[in-house]
Amino acid sequence: MSNSIIIIPSRLAATRLPQKPLIKINNKTLIMHVYEKALQSQIGEVYVATCDEEIAIEVKKNGGKFIMTDINHTTGTDRVFQASQKLDLKDIDFIMNIQGDEPMINPADIKKLNKFSKEKSLDISTLAYKIEKNDVYNNENIVKVITKNKISDNSISEALNFHRVIKEDKYENIYRHFGIYLYKYSALKKFVNFKKSKNEIKERLEQLRAIDNNMKIDVLLANYFSSGIDTKKDLEEYIKFLNK
Repeated sequence: MSNSIIIIPSRLAATRLPQKPLIKINNKTLIMHVYEKALQSQIGEVYVATCDEEIAIEVKKNGGKFIMTDINHTTGTDRVFQASQKLDLKDIDFIMNIQGDEPMINPADIKKLNKFSKEKSLDISTLAYKIEKNDVYNNENIVKVITKNKISDNSISEALNFHRVIKEDKYENIYRHFGIYLYKYSALKKFVNFKKSKNEIKERLEQLRAIDNNMKIDVLLANYFSSGIDTKKDLEEYIKFLNK
């Protein structure tokens, strides 16, 4: 099977939750929670891509690997691509981008996305989960994906659109999106060469750049719930989840 690598983009510029990657949760920083989940998937080497020395120091002192990237990147995917170039990945065909604020991501789902996507030779793929609470539809901090067809454990579907806020009765096949993507290296290179699209800027969702340029994103159903950490409330809920 083709080789994979995981690159986790991370920076300190978040405004809703300042210094987010370095916030300590049960004596471990947020970025290291994500890093360890990525390692546990055992699909390949794991690197943090960052422009901040503080993050690099944190990763290094905990035995992790990092790549320094340009401070001017405004999206995680652009940062991941620069990291992949600096690593000179000659034997790597697939690059997984796990966002640095997804500490709940289950290693089994990372492994599932990697295996399924390679078997189907997908250009870009991602994970989503069934929506269980109606308040998710109006929560702009939780990204929703609309798929062409229903997804299940064994069936994928193309993403038609991504939204932050959505009317639940307006569409079918709406799911909660996870901050994870698996790219063929060729697709990642193609993606970053496009300019930011209007929809990407409006929704603040970089994946819309792909859709607006007719790049297909396939969606796979995750087996385990995960929620990104964007706000203080998200952080409090994750701490409760850990201490159950």
